[in-house]
Amino acid sequence: MSKDKKIKKIISGVYDLSLGISIVVAIVLGVGVGYILKKWLGLEWLFWLGVFWGIGGALLNIKKAYNRTKKELETIKDDIKYSYYQDGEKKKDV
Repeated sequence: MSKDKKIKKIISGVYDLSLGISIVVAIVLGVGVGYILKKWLGLEWLFWLGVFWGIGGALLNIKKAYNRTKKELETIKDDIKYSYYQDGEKKKDV
């Protein structure tokens, strides 16, 4: 395996492992910002705005991970190694 392929495989693994952490961090940051704004300005709804910002950031991270995985799968969809063969012929997708 070439050095570039090894590095790409490691980076892909790191992205997959970091998804859960990035979701938690996004929500915690949103809640923290909302809490600070609530304390400074005394408006309760700013806390909930921060919560929604955090959840929005987490959903954005999930969408980015989904798009990255989809792009990777598109590159290997025609690879013979990942095709299903029956009796020596490629089976058509259903």
